[in-house]
Amino acid sequence: MRKVQGMTATLLLTDPLFLQHDAGDGHPESPNRLRRILQVLARNPVAGTAMAQPRSATDAELLAVHTPAHLEALEKLGGRFERIDEDTAVSPDSIDAARVAAGAAVQAVEQVMAGHARNAFALVRPPGHHAEPGRAMGFCLYNNVAIAAEAGRRLGAERVLVLDWDVHHGNGTQAAFWGRRDVLYQSVHQFPYYPGSGAAPEVGRGEGQGFTVNCGLPGGNTDADYGMIFQELLLPVAQAYRPDLVLVSAGFDPHRDDPIGGMDVTERGFAAMCTAMRKLAEEVSGGKLVLVLEGGYSLEGLANSAHACIEVLAGRDDSFASGDTNADARAALAASREALKPYWASVR
Repeated sequence: MRKVQGMTATLLLTDPLFLQHDAGDGHPESPNRLRRILQVLARNPVAGTAMAQPRSATDAELLAVHTPAHLEALEKLGGRFERIDEDTAVSPDSIDAARVAAGAAVQAVEQVMAGHARNAFALVRPPGHHAEPGRAMGFCLYNNVAIAAEAGRRLGAERVLVLDWDVHHGNGTQAAFWGRRDVLYQSVHQFPYYPGSGAAPEVGRGEGQGFTVNCGLPGGNTDADYGMIFQELLLPVAQAYRPDLVLVSAGFDPHRDDPIGGMDVTERGFAAMCTAMRKLAEEVSGGKLVLVLEGGYSLEGLANSAHACIEVLAGRDDSFASGDTNADARAALAASREALKPYWASVR
């Protein structure tokens, strides 16, 4: 990988195979999502980045999160058009694409943990955070970010943070780490909404109690509302946890133009969230930060927001908008803080 001004570049990982995954005519999770991101990057390249083509995930890497039965069921769908559920479908290249998507997330972690990349963004399809250990759902086949978190643990990260800002709760990631404290899962999402999980009292079980953080917001929340949630909940807990690796499930469906989500976030709001995570990583983990693409169904909103985050990874800073916050968002914040008070002094 090429060096940029004396340091390793921000690594962008993607593959033409991702464009071959086709969930069907009219499906919101279309190849045009990634295609538009790449078009915007081609028109407006970001200095300090390097593009690379990823490898497929191995069986062992997938089995760190998923059951053997899940792998076997998906492998049987290779080369076929099939509908798994009302939301999730595959085409002949989808299973191979899903393996490479998981491999891209793992490779991003490998490169960042080894110091070969400053940070990284896995620009992948299909997304992953709804995929449970034994079940594909919600457009997702393998849970890319959970597989990446397990890779980080194998590579020596004692504590891994997964922050999920997709408009939908990452039920699959939560399920993967529900009873553990070596991976802290944090999610800010629309609630109640698909898939129905992510209420404030969902904080983990057993040794993992307190290591799942959920803040479910009503629709219509702005950059300022998200800033409040980050500054008063997510960041204080993350700073107390002091992760050795920071992962982001980067879904851009909270964008104000998204046809599926109901939020009012702008590309500058996503850049502010990304800035907060980059600075957290610089503070606690030597800058080890990986973003993994999840949702986002407004082509322009998705592409412009992803581009803004890539600019942040390469060194640009953005701050959260100031202004009034939504009373419902303040109530959601209070509920999450109350649920977590027994576990985190930073939110008492």
